[in-house]
Amino acid sequence: MDKRKLGNLTVSEIGMGCMGFSHGYGEIPSEDYSIEAIRAALDYGCTFLDTSEAYGPYLSETGHNEKIVGKAIRGRREDVVLATKLFIGTGEAKNIYDAFCRHLEASLNRLGTDYVDLYYLHRINPAVPVERVAEGMGKLIADGLIRGWGLSMVTTDFIDRAHRVTPVSAVQNIYSMMERDYEKKVIPYCREHNIGFVSFSPIASGYLSGKVTAETKFQGDDVRKWVPQLSKKNIAANQPFIELVSDMAKRKNATNAQISLAWMLHKYPHVVPIPGSKNKERILENLGASSVKLTDGEFAELETALAGLTVYGHRKDVNMGSEYMD
Repeated sequence: MDKRKLGNLTVSEIGMGCMGFSHGYGEIPSEDYSIEAIRAALDYGCTFLDTSEAYGPYLSETGHNEKIVGKAIRGRREDVVLATKLFIGTGEAKNIYDAFCRHLEASLNRLGTDYVDLYYLHRINPAVPVERVAEGMGKLIADGLIRGWGLSMVTTDFIDRAHRVTPVSAVQNIYSMMERDYEKKVIPYCREHNIGFVSFSPIASGYLSGKVTAETKFQGDDVRKWVPQLSKKNIAANQPFIELVSDMAKRKNATNAQISLAWMLHKYPHVVPIPGSKNKERILENLGASSVKLTDGEFAELETALAGLTVYGHRKDVNMGSEYMD
């Protein structure tokens, strides 16, 4: 697979979101299956794995996902750029570096490693100035515990304030053909300042794959129950996106999911999508988008068509609120 830069880090141009092995998509697979799927992704050429201390069944088992990832990369640590995340609670704000060290030590133990390549602040806590977060991350880098750091679900204001204190390696925000708000300011800012942009939910929670229909039933803790684009009404209203992607997929002998990822890779050289799945076949299909190359004409065709489409059920209305979008 081709490589891309996230600040000072070099990763495969498509990474892998590992959350689905622990929660968010209904019943989770066995640990053995999850490990096998992750190793299959590594064998394919994926070098970038994304996890978090928070990912666990119903978000109640801290570190569940990190433990799985740690077992999967055992003996292959040097082949992997490993990203994990933490959240700083208001009560931890007074001694933020000590809090960082406690969170990171626990993550390192679960991951079975002595350093993390990319350490994200999972979400902004308004009670903790982002400048103090950046300062603490800088100390972790100086101590050799992390190689780079990042922010998730942030606007250019937070990125700029943090980057002035300790250079940010990557920003991880939601981004897909159906979630393009960050094209306005955040993605251009990141490109200008040598910051990688990591796209989560790049296939629009699976919708752009064409496999989600009005009859699809989301079970258990599946987060797609609450994604407004995936209500029965909006699944039907958003069909023009499926038609657009399906037409290009047929012409390119590719899948819908691969076209949605190829579009993203063609558009920006510093964007790295991290599609997530708990299914090994889907994971390998997604990584296969690295072999699907759009011509400039095909990309322009998609861009023109997308500009004329309306998204029904914009996720910012539920997940972030307009104050987080620019």
